[in-house]
Amino acid sequence: MAAAEKIKALLQSYGDKDDARFYTTAMQIAASEAKKGHIKLAEELKVLIDKIRTKRSVDSISKTRILPVNEAQKELKDLLEVYRPQIKTKDMVLAPQVSEAIERILSEQRKFDQLLQHNLEPRRKLMLVGPPGCGKTMTAKAIAGDLEIPLFIIRLDGLISRYMGESISKVKMIFDSMYQHRAVYLFDEFDSIGSNRSYGNEVGEIRRVLNGFLMNIEKDESNSLLIVATNIPESLDKALFRRFDDIIQYPLPKEKEISELLEVQLKGYELSKGKTINTITKEALGLSFADISNACKDAIKEMIVQNSDKISSATLFKFIKSKKTYF
Repeated sequence: MAAAEKIKALLQSYGDKDDARFYTTAMQIAASEAKKGHIKLAEELKVLIDKIRTKRSVDSISKTRILPVNEAQKELKDLLEVYRPQIKTKDMVLAPQVSEAIERILSEQRKFDQLLQHNLEPRRKLMLVGPPGCGKTMTAKAIAGDLEIPLFIIRLDGLISRYMGESISKVKMIFDSMYQHRAVYLFDEFDSIGSNRSYGNEVGEIRRVLNGFLMNIEKDESNSLLIVATNIPESLDKALFRRFDDIIQYPLPKEKEISELLEVQLKGYELSKGKTINTITKEALGLSFADISNACKDAIKEMIVQNSDKISSATLFKFIKSKKTYF
């Protein structure tokens, strides 16, 4: 499309309030300038486009709470929970291989224009795999925080409809939103809808949701990030895995990560003598990041309740040990 035609298409889409076409055309103009060697201009255009897209994505969802909306907008509001994360990846304690994978994703997202010049795209379809409490959901929030875009968490219960065929249209509505509103879209506990289609006891409508997801993720060329998180990858349909740019494994924290996490969680507080940090760290092996964080919070609350000026190391050890009673 020639430059004049692109400008006409841009104005036409703006007049028609066709956000998807407007953003696509604007990105084509930015890509064209990048290919001509006008890197600075292309980056400035992309920043402007992202700002407009981000503002509209938040506004369009939040306005549904106070203004009359059409049926499609109401359905979308019922499917998505909107967050403006404050957390960043630097605030997290992660295993080295996980941290490296996340940094690679962020680096590629920030070099979008340079990759585009070589007909390449940044990683943006991610599967996060690991036991509960190991930081999968928090990672999605941190990525959104680092990129300064919203996080939309998909309400999986809202996807399943009792009317045949309606679930597929809801899935398509989410993928359409990914074109219109640049954001991180998180399908948490994805195994609830992504389980193997060959399972004999599979619910028909859940199977249709999975088929709709597979069909749409294959066609998706939006500028949003799609993240699915699962605790039981072995239950997922095998056709899912090749659709993702990265599959990131989240292990339970080792001694080094536990020690770092304890330092972060107890920052600003003094620990009483008794149990050493090394002893507490070893006791915490086998627990998730969430379990350890919760044990630290419990110990801090106990200190406040007891009007003490130090966290009891024995109490922290006790709370750490109590988390293991569930295993």
